Amino acid sequence: MDGPHSGFDWDDGNLEHARRHGLSRSEIESVFAGTVIILPDTRHSVTERRFRAIGKTRHGRAVFVVFTIRERDGHSYVRPVSARYMHREEFDTYEKENPDL
Repeated sequence: MDGPHSGFDWDDGNLEHARRHGLSRSEIESVFAGTVIILPDTRHSVTERRFRAIGKTRHGRAVFVVFTIRERDGHSYVRPVSARYMHREEFDTYEKENPDL
């Protein structure tokens, strides 16, 4: 990320998408406050670089987040594009790769 990290970039579109998957803004943001695995999302990066984040909310629920980084006025913002609770197989892989979490 270039520039200082300044938080998250939310609007009605990505907030509504999160709500449809049963996640709140604070739950998604809490994923990034803990230990998170971040991987590139090259398959869906058509017009901008996207990333996949796998982590847990502050309540311990495993979440999968697709996001991009938006730059504005010299600051970088995490812009969630999509978020959902992880499938059992994804969760098992995450736990296997991160036994100390």
